[in-house]
Amino acid sequence: MIQAIFFYVFAASAVVMALAVVSARNPIYSAMALIGCLLSVASIFALQSAHLMALLQVMVYAGAIMVLILFVLMLLNLSPQELGERRVTVRRVTGAYLIGAIVTLLMVRLTKHLWAPASALDPNFGTIEEVGMILYTKYLLPFEMVSLLLLAAIIGAVVLTRKEKGDGQ
Repeated sequence: MIQAIFFYVFAASAVVMALAVVSARNPIYSAMALIGCLLSVASIFALQSAHLMALLQVMVYAGAIMVLILFVLMLLNLSPQELGERRVTVRRVTGAYLIGAIVTLLMVRLTKHLWAPASALDPNFGTIEEVGMILYTKYLLPFEMVSLLLLAAIIGAVVLTRKEKGDGQ
């Protein structure tokens, strides 16, 4: 019972944070809300006894990837004029409320059918050995391609934001 309560709290937190990600005008606020959303998802993984996935979620996504995103956002150095002004209208508030209500109803409905106790899982599910074996055998090429893509994104961000000597610096 207490596990279900925590699940609903973390799921609602993830939904609220995800809405904050897409509604924030300032990209730094959006990135911070994304960190909160990722931590809520990691908490849900921990509730489902997938402790390795929760740890990887925190270390890789909420840690490394978000530091990379914040680094790129800081390199962009956006001014308040470029961000524009925030507009909260009745339509947006009503839409956010309706979307939240629909998502909550769907979560309640689906979790009744999809909730599996941890004892029903394979004992090797989510262990470091199993994940490592699958990641470095079956999915080695996609894993390396993603690392090269992230490296290219970092290099591209640095090149795009680099100022020439004649640009006032």
